Amino acid sequence: MKNLVFTVFVFSVVLTACSKKETAGFAVQEDVKVQYDTAAIDSFSNGAASMDVVRRIKMSSQKYQDSLKQAKILQDQEKKLKEELEKDNKKKLEEEKKKMDEGKQKASSASTQNENKNQ
Repeated sequence: MKNLVFTVFVFSVVLTACSKKETAGFAVQEDVKVQYDTAAIDSFSNGAASMDVVRRIKMSSQKYQDSLKQAKILQDQEKKLKEELEKDNKKKLEEEKKKMDEGKQKASSASTQNENKNQ
């Protein structure tokens, strides 16, 4: 009798433990696509590196550093050329103003001389 009660108890525990359980509220399953930031297709393959590491490697390369230096040199040259052009333009404007002032002075002196002759 003790064995029968024990077997019924074990059998009922096994049935409840192995029964299919349904979770409430999780009936709808959505497919979520995860975006990985790895350079290789398989992130566990040999040579797979994150995009940050790849970017740091490229930035530290000598070719990249040389290109940055070259770009800075070009910017400095362009800046110098612009400054020279501005100086030349200012000089030309000053010369034109001087010529205009001289022309006005000549015209005014000529008109005063004509008035003096007329009187």
